Amino acid sequence: MQYQLITTFEQLEKVCTTAQRQEAIALDTEFVRTRTLTPHLGLIQLYDGHQLVLIDPIAIENMQPFVALLENTDVVKVLHSCSEDLETFLTAFDTIPTPIFDTQFAASVLGKGPTLGYAKLVEMLCDVELDKGESRTDWLARPLREAQLSYAANDVLYLLPCYQQLASEIQAVGKADWVFEEIALLGAKKRAQMPEDFAYLQIKNSWRLNAEQLTVLQALAAWRLNTARKKDLALNFVFKEGHLFEAAQRLSDSKSALSRINGVNHQSVRRYGDTIVAIIEEARTKFAQTPEKFRLPVVLRLIDIPKYKKTLAELKSVSEQIADENGVSSDVIASKKQLNQLLKWYWFQVDETRVQGLKPDVLSTWRAPLFQPYVSKLLGDAP
Repeated sequence: MQYQLITTFEQLEKVCTTAQRQEAIALDTEFVRTRTLTPHLGLIQLYDGHQLVLIDPIAIENMQPFVALLENTDVVKVLHSCSEDLETFLTAFDTIPTPIFDTQFAASVLGKGPTLGYAKLVEMLCDVELDKGESRTDWLARPLREAQLSYAANDVLYLLPCYQQLASEIQAVGKADWVFEEIALLGAKKRAQMPEDFAYLQIKNSWRLNAEQLTVLQALAAWRLNTARKKDLALNFVFKEGHLFEAAQRLSDSKSALSRINGVNHQSVRRYGDTIVAIIEEARTKFAQTPEKFRLPVVLRLIDIPKYKKTLAELKSVSEQIADENGVSSDVIASKKQLNQLLKWYWFQVDETRVQGLKPDVLSTWRAPLFQPYVSKLLGDAP
């Protein structure tokens, strides 16, 4: 099928006016995220069953007609494995499409595979083999080559036929709500922001630190996240996580001490060393002046809690029972990561989910009525 490259506001407005009248549209994005914290949008693919267009967001200054289409709740947006697409839309337009039908999740609910790739899904449902030769390319460079544009067009051309088959099967088993609610939950999680003061919770091995070292890590992790957000730099391009941990563990008190960290980027030390040393000194002073009962609690690990393994096994059994009752894989109902998220939310004084204003996945949207009775019985009332 022929595609049209959209590079003007007038073209965009016409395309979006037509798309607004459709029941469903297929969407995909191409973006670049090599050194940046956020994805940089390079191209949008849209197919509404009548017109296949490639929208150039770099050439078009006013994207409002497209944003209005994303927010039109009467038009289903069909995407495949949409996590990064949602982040891209949120970064570019400060909005998330709604409602969304994710073909990867729908396929998993229907037992076609847990994390089926788009090419595999198209081959399975449409008997077409896609070329993935242009998947790694600079989508911000202009002009885009014909091979790039053709590759991008194919990424949405078969999405609608896949959607039509999957939606029919999903409706037949009464689980359409699961698909739409799953991605609505994902959207809420994408919108949630990690408070900078709790960024240390995402640092690997933070449980190894004592209270003073953890106070230092808290300050360093907050600074790193703040810097990354201001400069739009990937966290590890500000200062690598492992090196940040070691700086806190060693309580490094000079740039030369930072330079002795194995494998440290000396350019980062030159750029940020004075700041890091000052943060460490300030955090240590804060720790010394804080009464013990008000100090940061050490980071816990689930594995160190005596009842963890038994409780996790019981939750896995519950998940398998719910899966059997609903005719789906237990991976769809709850992964080990999601069960661990629940236990941290119940047992820990501070956890990543709570500090972002979220609830555990298994107590949210479509999973909540399935899990809540069992969770209340096993773990008691919600904290």
